[in-house]
Amino acid sequence: MPRAKTRVASRTRRKKIVSANAGYFGKRKNCLRTAKDAFWKSGVYAYRDRRRKKRDFRVLWITRINAGARLNGTTYAKLICGLKEKGIELNRKTLAHLAVHEPTAFTKVVEEAKA
Repeated sequence: MPRAKTRVASRTRRKKIVSANAGYFGKRKNCLRTAKDAFWKSGVYAYRDRRRKKRDFRVLWITRINAGARLNGTTYAKLICGLKEKGIELNRKTLAHLAVHEPTAFTKVVEEAKA
């Protein structure tokens, strides 16, 4: 049986990692050991931040709703409580959009929740 040579396979593995790091700064883009560390760490960050993004956007929406609610003389907690009591089902993303881009419509929603 002929001897198996790993030159082509190993070069392919290395090129995959180095090409994935194109655009990185310094040794992280071409030195294999450093590039491999950067490659794996970037995967860890990407995995973590796909989950963090959901939290971060919710925090942003709540901040915007609270700012809009305070301009209309109430707080975020009272607004959400009032909306639930009235049975108005608007999610936080929609409320934040209204608060930033359509303040008159948001004012009407706040007045409805206060009543």
